[in-house]
Amino acid sequence: MEWRGLDLKKFSCGFEVTKEVIGGKWKGLVLYFLMNGPKRTSELKRIVPNITQKMLIQTLRELEDSGLVSRKMYNQVPPKVEYSSTELGESLKPILQELCQWGSQYAEQEYAEGEYEIVQPEQFSY
Repeated sequence: MEWRGLDLKKFSCGFEVTKEVIGGKWKGLVLYFLMNGPKRTSELKRIVPNITQKMLIQTLRELEDSGLVSRKMYNQVPPKVEYSSTELGESLKPILQELCQWGSQYAEQEYAEGEYEIVQPEQFSY
């Protein structure tokens, strides 16, 4: 088989690869919330602020295609689908936790008191 280089992806550094896999507005956030255990689509919709149903499904599919999230479908009526982070997805847990800490510290330094609020997942009503 002749290699033509058509499928070759070029990256300037590993960060660029990471950004492609978990970058964007929703991927990191959805993955972060799946780190605490499997969630149904409706649960994720409630805890991920302002995401549309369409964008949530698209994000979950992209994370699944990247091998970071697995989808488990239960054979029952009504249908039940759960999403969970895979072992590969779990390997990002310390990185996502560090990003959360950095974001909290940044907010404390850069925003005035009363100008921001970081709502912890347990504060969401399920």
